[in-house]
Amino acid sequence: MDKGNRTTMEFIFIGFSNVPELQYFLFASFLCIYSISVAAHMFLIVVYNLSSSLHTPMYFFLSNFSFLEECYISTITPNMLKNLLSNHKTITFYGCAVQMYCFLLLGSTECYLLAAMAYDRYNAICHPLLYNVIMSRNACVKLIVCSWLIGLIVAIIQTSLTFSLPFCGPNKINHFYCDVPPVMALACSDTKFNEIVTFIIVLLLVVGAFLLTIVSYTRIIWTIIKYHFTAGIKKAFSTCTSHLIVVTIFYGSASLMYLRPKSTYGTDMDKFISLMYTVIAPLLNPFIYSLRNSDVKYAVRKMMY
Repeated sequence: MDKGNRTTMEFIFIGFSNVPELQYFLFASFLCIYSISVAAHMFLIVVYNLSSSLHTPMYFFLSNFSFLEECYISTITPNMLKNLLSNHKTITFYGCAVQMYCFLLLGSTECYLLAAMAYDRYNAICHPLLYNVIMSRNACVKLIVCSWLIGLIVAIIQTSLTFSLPFCGPNKINHFYCDVPPVMALACSDTKFNEIVTFIIVLLLVVGAFLLTIVSYTRIIWTIIKYHFTAGIKKAFSTCTSHLIVVTIFYGSASLMYLRPKSTYGTDMDKFISLMYTVIAPLLNPFIYSLRNSDVKYAVRKMMY
């Protein structure tokens, strides 16, 4: 690749080309997953906004979460599907930068949106009488805006640092999308500074958001122990289990991917871990978090009949 002419540079995705006999099977599988995921999230957004019974802070967050998840999976999957059927699995230098920026923006925002949702459950259980005052529409909007601003800052810093590196050697990305570790591995200069910055950002992002979630649930558990498991608390707590499953899948897979040295990148395990939080999790989340919820089921039945 020509170091001085980046406008014509291209990266080549290795992706799943090591299993050529499975290309059509993978395409059909991922297309099915993507279609179901997008349809489920769109359906939930419509239900949340059209059902007056769901116009509460929790479902306001879930509506925004569904929108974010739909954008998140659409950043990765369509290009992956195209590459599964193409002999030219390429992406331009700037196209790769845009994909990485969008992925980091949405992924970072999701971390803090999940933390905001845990804070909402904390107030519903620990401060039920003041819940509507604390979690006002204005407060919910501020929490969502702050989540997006954090995501914006992380995406700008990380993308700028990664693509300021010189790329003058191999251009084959051992992945199925432009993520920071596999792209940074192609740089033909020392990347220790970038690795340290990446580690610090991810550590602050993941651990910071995770600690906020842990603090919320610690207070929830203490309230349950102190005031016993009343009917109201039981109903509010029923949504916490689903949220914890989503949090575990997202933070767990992200930590496995980013909180380790560059020398361990490039394995098939990386691709599997990435599939968990870029493709599989957005498919499972609507069913884990919403479609099994009795309030949502009631709202759907009310809309249909």
